[in-house]
Amino acid sequence: MDTAEIQQARRACTRFLSHHYPVSPKQALLALAEGLDDDLETDVYGSGALIEGFEARVAALLGKAAAVFLPSGTLAQQIALRVHADRSAASSATRNVVMHPRNHLDGPELYGYQHLHGLRAIHAGGVDQLLTLDDLSKVAEPVAALLLELPQRELGGQLPHWDDLMAQTEWARSRGAATHMDGARLWECGPQYGRDYAQIAALFDTVYVSFYKILGGITGAALAGPAAVIAEARVWQKRHGGTLFHLYPYVLSAQRGLDERLPRVPAYCARARELAAALTNLPGVQSVPNPPQTNMFQLYLRAPHERLMPVAVEIAHETGVWLLSGAAQTALPGLSRLEISVGDAALDLTDAEVVELFGCLLERANA
Repeated sequence: MDTAEIQQARRACTRFLSHHYPVSPKQALLALAEGLDDDLETDVYGSGALIEGFEARVAALLGKAAAVFLPSGTLAQQIALRVHADRSAASSATRNVVMHPRNHLDGPELYGYQHLHGLRAIHAGGVDQLLTLDDLSKVAEPVAALLLELPQRELGGQLPHWDDLMAQTEWARSRGAATHMDGARLWECGPQYGRDYAQIAALFDTVYVSFYKILGGITGAALAGPAAVIAEARVWQKRHGGTLFHLYPYVLSAQRGLDERLPRVPAYCARARELAAALTNLPGVQSVPNPPQTNMFQLYLRAPHERLMPVAVEIAHETGVWLLSGAAQTALPGLSRLEISVGDAALDLTDAEVVELFGCLLERANA
């Protein structure tokens, strides 16, 4: 379908299955201005009370000595791995980083760690399975760092069992390697593990978190870890052009997300489990994982991929509900994959409504 037609149909909707309700730039900026003190000073190139106070808050939340606010997660990840590799070079002279084959740093970020920092990925584990200790035990080369994504988005938001996670990070320590968490969706992991964020982050030397995904910020990320590592990260932040003149709109937005949406994460995760349970009662629908472990999961539908979006647009015009945040063709003909990410909007849809809409989607797509 024409992209403009899809966007127009989505803009006309008032209810959504995935994510939060969309807001206009004006609405987002007005919301940031609410309750602000007129005496609040802006940051200048990342310094000042506003940003430094926020960085201290994030560091404390993650149980780390220090944190640095960055414009993007791409910066955070590359910088963290570069610093770890440089610190390991004196003893092991390696630029190797162990990561899952479906990590976010390869295709989505165009292998920036390799082209900009001379790092080399060692892919461990199966493409469609979580990394295991057995997979790591097959890595024979020297290792500078182990990268683990919690949860693993491309696998439907799956998480390793807590004992497995501890064993994997201990493997890295036994090899003299640093541990880094791609925690873009770390905020959604707390309910499944039943632990606070500092306990989860304690398994890792450095942790990257995002503020624009479940927290709904404008953009922004943070890298947290030991003070000396974060001090080095600030040097690389400047080298990458990440010290923007003003960061305060992003910091204020991130701060609002922590205040308002972080407490709702358990409700998002619970709603994901309810939706998956309801939807998998429909013939030809499966959830991965089942039940969901975070606020997100993948739905596999017995329906041709090329028919899903046109039918979803029809349903959007008829009902004002937007169902699809993205649909992908699988290797099996007639089997499609959707990603569901529960935020504020899904809390206002009932199971019965969602099941009826998906029943209609499947019936029309297969007609």
